[in-house]
Amino acid sequence: MSSKSLKNISLKTFRKYLEYKGLKHQRTRGGHETWAGKSVKRPIVLQTHLDPIPEFIIRNSLRTLGADREDFIEFLING
Repeated sequence: MSSKSLKNISLKTFRKYLEYKGLKHQRTRGGHETWAGKSVKRPIVLQTHLDPIPEFIIRNSLRTLGADREDFIEFLING
Protein backbone atom coordinates (compact mmCIF):
# COMPACT_ATOMS: atom_id res chain seq x y z
CA MET A 1 0.00 0.00 0.00
CA SER A 2 1.26 3.42 -0.90
CA SER A 3 1.76 6.12 1.69
CA LYS A 4 0.64 8.84 -0.75
CA SER A 5 -2.19 10.83 0.73
CA LEU A 6 -5.31 12.02 -1.03
CA LYS A 7 -4.95 15.41 0.64
CA ASN A 8 -3.84 18.59 -1.11
CA ILE A 9 -4.93 17.47 -4.58
CA SER A 10 -5.47 20.53 -6.73
CA LEU A 11 -8.63 21.08 -8.72
CA LYS A 12 -6.55 21.24 -11.91
CA THR A 13 -4.97 17.82 -11.23
CA PHE A 14 -8.32 16.20 -10.45
CA ARG A 15 -9.83 17.64 -13.65
CA LYS A 16 -7.00 16.00 -15.62
CA TYR A 17 -7.76 12.69 -13.88
CA LEU A 18 -11.44 12.93 -14.79
CA GLU A 19 -10.49 13.56 -18.42
CA TYR A 20 -8.09 10.59 -18.24
CA LYS A 21 -10.99 8.40 -17.08
CA GLY A 22 -13.07 9.50 -20.08
CA LEU A 23 -15.36 12.05 -18.45
CA LYS A 24 -16.23 15.35 -20.08
CA HIS A 25 -17.03 18.69 -18.53
CA GLN A 26 -20.77 19.21 -19.03
CA ARG A 27 -21.41 22.60 -17.46
CA THR A 28 -20.51 25.07 -14.73
CA ARG A 29 -23.33 26.60 -12.78
CA GLY A 30 -23.05 28.67 -9.62
CA GLY A 31 -19.55 27.52 -8.72
CA HIS A 32 -20.21 23.83 -9.40
CA GLU A 33 -18.74 21.87 -12.29
CA THR A 34 -20.57 18.81 -13.59
CA TRP A 35 -18.57 15.99 -15.18
CA ALA A 36 -20.24 13.05 -16.89
CA GLY A 37 -19.43 10.15 -19.16
CA LYS A 38 -20.73 6.84 -20.41
CA SER A 39 -18.77 4.93 -17.78
CA VAL A 40 -20.53 6.52 -14.78
CA LYS A 41 -24.14 6.16 -13.68
CA ARG A 42 -24.33 9.64 -12.24
CA PRO A 43 -22.34 12.82 -12.78
CA ILE A 44 -19.50 13.99 -10.58
CA VAL A 45 -19.94 17.50 -9.19
CA LEU A 46 -16.96 19.58 -8.07
CA GLN A 47 -17.08 22.87 -6.22
CA THR A 48 -14.83 25.28 -8.07
CA HIS A 49 -14.16 27.45 -5.02
CA LEU A 50 -12.54 24.58 -3.04
CA ASP A 51 -8.89 24.18 -3.96
CA PRO A 52 -7.35 21.86 -2.85
CA ILE A 53 -10.24 19.42 -3.01
CA PRO A 54 -11.25 17.89 0.34
CA GLU A 55 -10.30 14.22 0.68
CA PHE A 56 -13.89 13.03 1.17
CA ILE A 57 -14.91 14.51 -2.21
CA ILE A 58 -12.05 12.68 -3.92
CA ARG A 59 -12.99 9.40 -2.20
CA ASN A 60 -16.66 9.76 -3.17
CA SER A 61 -15.74 10.62 -6.75
CA LEU A 62 -13.44 7.60 -7.00
CA ARG A 63 -16.27 5.40 -5.72
CA THR A 64 -18.63 6.84 -8.35
CA LEU A 65 -16.01 6.21 -11.05
CA GLY A 66 -15.47 2.65 -9.88
CA ALA A 67 -11.78 3.44 -9.42
CA ASP A 68 -9.65 2.73 -6.40
CA ARG A 69 -7.15 4.78 -4.48
CA GLU A 70 -4.17 2.96 -6.01
CA ASP A 71 -5.35 3.78 -9.55
CA PHE A 72 -5.54 7.46 -8.68
CA ILE A 73 -2.14 7.45 -6.96
CA GLU A 74 -0.61 5.72 -9.99
CA PHE A 75 -2.04 8.51 -12.16
CA LEU A 76 -0.48 11.12 -9.84
CA ILE A 77 2.92 9.44 -10.03
CA ASN A 78 2.95 8.73 -13.77
CA GLY A 79 1.02 11.81 -14.83
